[in-house]
Amino acid sequence: MPTLKNRINISVSKEVDRALTALAKRDCMPLATKASELLNLALELEEDSAWDILARQRDTKGVRFLTHEEVWK
Repeated sequence: MPTLKNRINISVSKEVDRALTALAKRDCMPLATKASELLNLALELEEDSAWDILARQRDTKGVRFLTHEEVWK
C-alpha cells in the first residue's frame, strides 16, 4: 500500500528500544508514531538552537532601536 510518508530504517540500542516502547505504550500509540513524534520534537529543538545562535550574533550593544512608526513610514 503506498503511503505519503517516507520510511526510514534505523537501528537503536536496547536501552533506546526499551524506552521508546515504554513511551509508546504509556501514550497508547504505535512505536513508529512515537518515534516520529520524538524526532519531530528533536528537530524543533535543533531549529530553536539555530535561531538562538543567530539572535545572539545579532544582539549587539549600542544598537539604535527603531519604533514601529519609524520602520513603516
